[in-house]
Amino acid sequence: MAATIGDVARAAGVSRSTVSYALSGKRAISEETRDRIQAAIAELGFTPNAGARALATSQTKVLGLYLQFQEDEFAPAMLQYVLPVSTAARENGFDLLMVTDSDVAGAVKRTTSSAMVDGVVLLDVTYDDVRLEALREAVQPAVLIGYARNGEGFDSYDLDFGEAARLVVDHLAELGHRDVVLITPPRHVYDRGGSYAWRFRDAAIERAARYGIRVSSHYGDSRQPAIVEALDAALASSPEATALIIHNDATIAALPSYLHERGLHAPEDLSVVGVFSREFGQAFSLPFTSVETSPDRLGQEAVRRLIRRIAGDPDVGAPLVRFVEPVLVDRGSTRTLA
Repeated sequence: MAATIGDVARAAGVSRSTVSYALSGKRAISEETRDRIQAAIAELGFTPNAGARALATSQTKVLGLYLQFQEDEFAPAMLQYVLPVSTAARENGFDLLMVTDSDVAGAVKRTTSSAMVDGVVLLDVTYDDVRLEALREAVQPAVLIGYARNGEGFDSYDLDFGEAARLVVDHLAELGHRDVVLITPPRHVYDRGGSYAWRFRDAAIERAARYGIRVSSHYGDSRQPAIVEALDAALASSPEATALIIHNDATIAALPSYLHERGLHAPEDLSVVGVFSREFGQAFSLPFTSVETSPDRLGQEAVRRLIRRIAGDPDVGAPLVRFVEPVLVDRGSTRTLA
């Protein structure tokens, strides 16, 4: 059996990523470490794959965009991240290969080992993302849009969802609200490890406790009629609530028609704050105060940093985790309580 990059790493006493960096030249490696890696390569007869050789000259000029469209999720929410990644890649002279294979680890190995891409952008990142171990075997650099606790060694970009929740709660507290309903992403997002969901929810509940605000948290849904049923149940369980926080793309998209059908108006009957991007709000004609989720900024910054790594920019530095600061955009859907 042919030696693998993992075999070389074990023989040299280093991590797989260190071997990858030594092969690709994308990061400075000490001479002593490089000598150990070269000795292990010679001893094991390891031959770097075609992907490694192609990466050295960036011959493909293609970035791999890895994502999955889950049947039980709201597709427009994912698509708003695809366009800025595509645009940033094109502006920097790269094409985009979208990889949606359900065999996520296999897809990563197939596309990175066969010289199909020069670098990888990972979307729909989960807290313990199984794709990252496969990416550690690759010589191509990768960037995550989202946060994973096992993301060490990769650049990661995400909205600061904890601070976003605190902004929303501070805003409602200043207006005098003391009883609030929170609609979160669907339960399956939590089950799959979408950390943005609990980072927002937990921070909102913690911040509200400082003000003595009661937050009633409910899972939303991503499909009708369950979206409406979840909203009805949430509001019925908190009849004294004066404000509604929506951290669920499918629910906020459906909210204008829901309020109209129930004869409710924001902010006269219920103050409303959402979490969505400007583009998403325009697409669904959402008149609600919101935290800007900044998919354009996240996608563009992530791609630019990835391309710097592909080019071997000596000033790019160590991998970083960057949480984009949220901004609250007031569109008049909240009011001061008397």
